[in-house]
Amino acid sequence: MTKSGRAIRLGAFAALFCFTALQAQDSPGEPGKQDRGANPLKNVYFGEQHLHTENSPDAFVVNTRGTWADAYNWALGKEITLSTTGEKIKKSTPYDFVGITDHAEYFGVMPSLIDPKSPLSKTELGQKMNDPDADPTAPDSAINQILGSLITGVAMEEFVSPELQQSNWARYVETANRFNKPGEFTTLIAYEWTSIPNGRNMHRNVYWEGEGPAAPYTAFNSIYPQDLWTFMEFQRNVGMDSVAIPHNANVSDGWMFNPNTFLGGPMDARHAARQQANEPVMEIIQTKGQSDTHPAFSPNDEFADFEMFPNMINVAQASQIRYGYMRQGLGVGMALEEELGTNPFKFGIVAGADSHSAYSNNEEFNFHGSHGAVDDTPQKRLNPAMQPSGDVNAAVASGGTTAIWAEENTRESLFAGLKRRETYGTSGTLIRLRFFGGWNLDSDLVTKDDFVEEAYAEGVPMGGDLPARPANADAPTFAVWALKDPESGNLDRVQIIKVFVNKWGRPGEKIYDVALSDERSVDPETGKAPPVGNTVDVEKATYTNDIGDSQLSAVWTDPDFDPNQRALYYVRVLEIPTPRWTTYDAARNNLPLPEDFPATLQERAWSSPIWYTPGE
Repeated sequence: MTKSGRAIRLGAFAALFCFTALQAQDSPGEPGKQDRGANPLKNVYFGEQHLHTENSPDAFVVNTRGTWADAYNWALGKEITLSTTGEKIKKSTPYDFVGITDHAEYFGVMPSLIDPKSPLSKTELGQKMNDPDADPTAPDSAINQILGSLITGVAMEEFVSPELQQSNWARYVETANRFNKPGEFTTLIAYEWTSIPNGRNMHRNVYWEGEGPAAPYTAFNSIYPQDLWTFMEFQRNVGMDSVAIPHNANVSDGWMFNPNTFLGGPMDARHAARQQANEPVMEIIQTKGQSDTHPAFSPNDEFADFEMFPNMINVAQASQIRYGYMRQGLGVGMALEEELGTNPFKFGIVAGADSHSAYSNNEEFNFHGSHGAVDDTPQKRLNPAMQPSGDVNAAVASGGTTAIWAEENTRESLFAGLKRRETYGTSGTLIRLRFFGGWNLDSDLVTKDDFVEEAYAEGVPMGGDLPARPANADAPTFAVWALKDPESGNLDRVQIIKVFVNKWGRPGEKIYDVALSDERSVDPETGKAPPVGNTVDVEKATYTNDIGDSQLSAVWTDPDFDPNQRALYYVRVLEIPTPRWTTYDAARNNLPLPEDFPATLQERAWSSPIWYTPGE
């Protein structure tokens, strides 16, 4: 483990990897400069897979007027104007790719309602939208009609005609194609399917390998995920491949990882197989909190209480936590595999923002709210009572970031990375992370010049399945390497989280600190490592990087391996404490810190798991 600030000796591969990964930081506003052609050992590409513009109805009704072009320009590192405040904003570190995921329901309709050149402005709803004297809080107001339609799932027919849907989708695809620059910046084609019966979040972001179908499939068509899969399967049969990405499992009211089908009976083998085929990855964190785990399920995890979001969407009612968090769900999936033969919850990991302000809010120090006029000023963000109906959920966490390991920065290569789960998610930070598993991996693998080449040859990357256990192997071995985000805190530790199914068919978990900064070690009596420390000056919203390490690595063998137990392993990398966005907001504007949120946080990254199956 290398102490931050000291000279770092890197092997030939590690030096090349660092140069490749960091070059995007050397050329602000020019993402993709790190891409020097197809790399068979893969490059890491950072981006946004969950973002809304004025073309989402709920964003529009909170006065967001940011366009598709604004969102792409923001990701490219160009200055844009925040539509709700007129503030000029600019992303500090450009992204490599973006998938804009406006809601499929009334996709692109809202801007037309206030456009005098559009026939939609002449409709009854359009006239209400354009009436300067209209009361937006009235029961029959345009805003309440729109939101009511979304919540009940009953469409206003004049706004969902095939012709209108196809026209708006074509405009979106044309804009995405205009900004797409293969090898430099990728615009992935996507939308959000928004099933939300009684506030239960069953949303999926649907990603297409190419330009997708003629129009999105919406929750007005069906609220059931299996019907969405049918649409995806039909399109796949005619040559248009896609993946669906579930999100906000933490507010699904216990349905996202339920052994029963949504609002139905026990899952069968066919349902499990269809879910695995259509949903290879899931979103672990976004503005509405994290879905990794809950302290009630992980009482021995000292880092479980992170960016929690308790209530269902638009419902002042706590969401059921059982079957609502990924770590438990990963175990439930393995238990179902023993019964059904297929694991329905075999998810890799991505992350996103879910910002409804047409920009991606992954940078704590660069946070400007997430839901338009609901939280567009520091005063509103830091005092939830100022938000409509005291909606404390408008801006909880800053946005997360998705990282994809791919040969090149193109739609085809990034989509393939999503499908094979060679992905990881972060709480917004741009940590670089490699994770491989295998049998009898060399104990010095991470220090070798050909680390990654040998790791691919001898093992599997994140998202993969361990091959059959050879006779000369007692337990699987894992190699992990992490490099800090140049614009964020040093690294505190690297952990491997093991989820398994015990002999009674019940999921369990265990967390291992496999690499610690500052030459710390795990206390053999408590099994815990001492805290890394905290350099944050809360009043000034500053910190120093004189604790922690700039990179951490380890080759680790499971000391508790049982060859008869199904198991999976995923990595969690933690940074040292840094100021939370609320602390930056308070310090910049001389405002009091909110009591409901911590002043600091430990940014983190989560890898996709690697699975072990007995007998394979």
